[in-house]
Amino acid sequence: MNPSEIQNLNALLQVVSKKLGVSSEQLRQELEAGKFDNAMKNMSPSEASKFQQAVKNPQMLNKMMSTPQAKALYQKLTGGQ
Repeated sequence: MNPSEIQNLNALLQVVSKKLGVSSEQLRQELEAGKFDNAMKNMSPSEASKFQQAVKNPQMLNKMMSTPQAKALYQKLTGGQ
């Protein structure tokens, strides 16, 4: 990852961690360990299933995150940072 991607990832982790009520470091550790309990507890069963499929397939996740809708959502969540 280049420095810009790392900065974007850190900003996204901060936004998501606030919404989930956990620290960004705890969320990072859980995601790196493959534990998604905090991320999935507020999702519907179908959302949780889609999330698990995306996480297990990095190519799908990359494709999904490169869509204009995902980019717009990221900009909205991070305040355009």
